[in-house]
Amino acid sequence: MLALIMAGRHKGNRVRIIGGEWRSRLITFPDARGLRPSTDRVRETLFNWLQPVIAGTRCLDLFAGSGVLAFEALSRGAAEAVLIERDANTVNYLKQSAQSLDARGASILHMDGLAYIRGRAIHKGFDLVFLDPPFGHDLLNKSIRLLHENHWLNNDGLVYIEAEQNLTTLNLPAGWHILKDKQAGQVHYLLIQAASGPQETQV
Repeated sequence: MLALIMAGRHKGNRVRIIGGEWRSRLITFPDARGLRPSTDRVRETLFNWLQPVIAGTRCLDLFAGSGVLAFEALSRGAAEAVLIERDANTVNYLKQSAQSLDARGASILHMDGLAYIRGRAIHKGFDLVFLDPPFGHDLLNKSIRLLHENHWLNNDGLVYIEAEQNLTTLNLPAGWHILKDKQAGQVHYLLIQAASGPQETQV
């Protein structure tokens, strides 16, 4: 009953998975400040980039929002996705989406994204990290630094970034390099390969 009520309140807030096992399935998400799911066009390009490597990966969606990036990855063969979201109402929607899709590889945590990566990675790291934070909060460079310094990425791990088109400064650690780089409307999106181990940050 709760799921029906939630879906009924936000009928317009839906995004469609565009490929894989759950192709054409809809995810419902609430109104929340800064929540703007990646568009179909951007996700299609991203997962074309990732198609050769997505199967079996362990993914982190650090500012999950609607969760569409993580669910799209699982739909296309990722083994596991950890979704981090600080807004309690949005977390409820994420859990409902995971249940509706029977997304057994999804782990949803209600906490702040930066707080999650502030500690050192103790167990296995991630092969792919999605960084799509709310615009205008200076979260990208902080996230990149913590991911690198605290060893959250496996060897040659990938980081996907969505940012404002007018983003002027992206501080990548030494050894990280941009593999793909495109713009769509007001969104600048990049795929980055990360080197392992803390080194000096480029400025």
